[in-house]
Amino acid sequence: MRLRLRTLTALAGTLALSLVTGCAKGDSTGASANTITYWLWDANQLPAYQACAKGFEKENPGLNVKITQLGWSDYWTKLTAGFIAGTQPDVFTDHIQKFGQFADLKVLEPLDDLDVKASDYQPGLAANWIGQDGHRYGAPKDWDTVALFYNEKMAKDAGLTAQQLGDLSWNPKDGGTFEKAIAHLTVDRNGKRGDEPGFDKKHVKVYGLGTQGGGYADGQTQWSPFTGSAGWSYTDKARWGTKYQYGSKTFQSTIKWYFGLAKKGYMAPFSDYNVQSNQGNTQMAAGKAAAVFDGAWMISTYNGFKGKDIKTALTPAGPTGKRATMMNGLADSITKASKNKAGARKWVKYLSSDQCQTVVGKYGVVFPATPAGTEAAIAAYKKKGIDVSAFTEPVADKKDFRTFSYPITNYAADVQALMQPEMEAVYGTGKPVSSLNETNDQINLILDQ
Repeated sequence: MRLRLRTLTALAGTLALSLVTGCAKGDSTGASANTITYWLWDANQLPAYQACAKGFEKENPGLNVKITQLGWSDYWTKLTAGFIAGTQPDVFTDHIQKFGQFADLKVLEPLDDLDVKASDYQPGLAANWIGQDGHRYGAPKDWDTVALFYNEKMAKDAGLTAQQLGDLSWNPKDGGTFEKAIAHLTVDRNGKRGDEPGFDKKHVKVYGLGTQGGGYADGQTQWSPFTGSAGWSYTDKARWGTKYQYGSKTFQSTIKWYFGLAKKGYMAPFSDYNVQSNQGNTQMAAGKAAAVFDGAWMISTYNGFKGKDIKTALTPAGPTGKRATMMNGLADSITKASKNKAGARKWVKYLSSDQCQTVVGKYGVVFPATPAGTEAAIAAYKKKGIDVSAFTEPVADKKDFRTFSYPITNYAADVQALMQPEMEAVYGTGKPVSSLNETNDQINLILDQ
């Protein structure tokens, strides 16, 4: 383990040096004084930001925004390579999962002079983008929460109403009304439901709950609504924690119960999951799952399933008495080596303003970070006949809901690399959850460097 840590430390130093050297010698894709290059990964949001770019260019004669959209995996690969080769964009859509690493490598430009005010955005979004050095490196862009998507016809066939599905609760001992509902939504090849005598868990036709995989280190659309409503937190501090808490009894009892749903035949097994071709939404589209937890960014996808009426429900209340959901938020960041920092600053300021965010909201594909932008999105979804209250209520109601951020720490990539195989082993092969104690110790040893 010590050897691994020394290797990681050396690698980080080498990469940091490569980034500095590469950026110094390279020619940024935003080298033109008249052009601002901007990268994003979501094709659904591209038209909205093209509209923002037109508005920005009208207000700033002589400045042009060149937008590049890439798929999720290619996006981060090309961005990282760009930092090294000096071909990075001026501005890019940043993810909180990557923020810690980028801040540590000093490839981001401080944005303190943009005067970003926390009160101008949904609670917590602005604070997440302040580094350990106290400087701001991201301007709030949008946010998302998690809810339960379910097949309305399957729910009706099971005798479950929208009100019942929206008022579920759970506990790690017997699963509560949530487990009862998932069991009843499950149907084997003989037509027996999961809670009926003679149910064949080895030959399930429709699972009550689809699988989104093991959940890596964050479990955003897998187990985080449960660990969150049990009162557990990823780290010892809300931001820039120095100790992860995967060894917690609360965490491990929740994980044991959650993956135990698959052992009972109520949730699709790990073998059914494929990150490329068979995620929860694919299982829902194929009629192989009656419900699945997923994020707000997938609303349009589920709404587009032909021949299926997909509705949403709030996450279930947990042992704390509260419902919980991760509230993740993206931001726009400027690269340290941008050759057009003046133009980039104007563009980021515009992106984070109501002027742009209300435009984005009207496209109804994401919830912008400002309250006005959020309201525009809610109205746009309503116009399409989509009820998004399961996603917006947790943000508005702090009494009955707990929202929490994606874990913000150093070495996020290493944490993911260590947790992914362990969570998959617990889920897929029945490895004891107590094995996470050792993994947690390894992670904290890395963070301690």
